[in-house]
Amino acid sequence: MNEPSAWEYRVLSLGSWWRGPRPEELEETLNELGLQGWEVISMAHDYSSSKVRVVAKRPLTDRARRQRSLPR
Repeated sequence: MNEPSAWEYRVLSLGSWWRGPRPEELEETLNELGLQGWEVISMAHDYSSSKVRVVAKRPLTDRARRQRSLPR
């Protein structure tokens, strides 16, 4: 299998300072990421709150590469 040479990453913080995400909210978010081609590579509780941090990656497309090269 030919692995991509470049990835794009996405970091999400789910839940609130007082409570973590509801299971339905977490499931919905993970399913949506999967539909968009993202692969979750890490999930962890934020050490300072009840939030859950999700890190995902997907191959960097030519379109995304061009968008990243545009001046902001």
